[in-house]
Amino acid sequence: MDTELYSRRVVHPTERVVTGRLVRLMEGYAREVRVGQPALVAVLTAAGVVGLLLKVVRALLSSGGGGARRSFKELKKGPEFLVTPVRVRDAAGRLVEVELHGHLPQSALHPGDHVQLTLRAQRDEDLPPRIERIVNLTTGQLLTPRTATLWSHLGPALLLQAMLGAVLLFGVAACSALT
Repeated sequence: MDTELYSRRVVHPTERVVTGRLVRLMEGYAREVRVGQPALVAVLTAAGVVGLLLKVVRALLSSGGGGARRSFKELKKGPEFLVTPVRVRDAAGRLVEVELHGHLPQSALHPGDHVQLTLRAQRDEDLPPRIERIVNLTTGQLLTPRTATLWSHLGPALLLQAMLGAVLLFGVAACSALT
């Protein structure tokens, strides 16, 4: 049997921390963040109370103009984030595959860099673990990839409006309970 044709199998690591040499950053693709419908309905309901009050105030003051609103369907779709498969050769010589979620500067990682990866298992057991933190031992950089979340997708304006609506609803409920 010709040993040169034998390629080592790529494995998913079970350890929380993996140290090794970066072999390859593969082509990235987009994955969508799931948006839970109960959380979205609660936020939109609370924000709707304040939105209704704002419409009444605008009608009384007869000032036009309101911001463009995203539809329920658009909000339910969720944000997309970049997933980049990464291959690392660990200290034992195994070829390990992990996923990098989010963006990093292009100059942060290069093939051949000595890296220490802190990993977290994903919900789907078939997927490789995702990288939480990277310590590039070659350059001394500490890198933390960031992805979009439900709260960044909804936006600060809608969340502020939802908090005001929740406070208003709790205030009305407290007043009606006291009387």
